[in-house]
Amino acid sequence: MATPPLSVAAQTFGERVRARRHELGKSQEQLADDCGLHWTFVGQVERGKRNISLHNILKLAEALKIDPGELVRGLRAPSA
Repeated sequence: MATPPLSVAAQTFGERVRARRHELGKSQEQLADDCGLHWTFVGQVERGKRNISLHNILKLAEALKIDPGELVRGLRAPSA
C-alpha cells in the first residue's frame, strides 16, 4: 500500500508541478535535468512525499517557466 502525501499542501503543490510539466511536454527526467535535481526527487515532489525547500521551489519554477508564487498560492501549512 502506498504511503499518503505529507499534507494537502504538499499534494496540491505536487499536482501543480506535474500539471505544468505536462503543459510543457516534459518528462520528470527532463524537468530534473533542467533544474539540477534528481528525477526521483521530482517524482516524490509530484506525489506530495517531499517537504521541498525554498531554493528547490525556485529551481522548479524557473525550469517550469512559471512564477514561484503560482506553485504556492493559497497553500496553507498543516494544522498541528
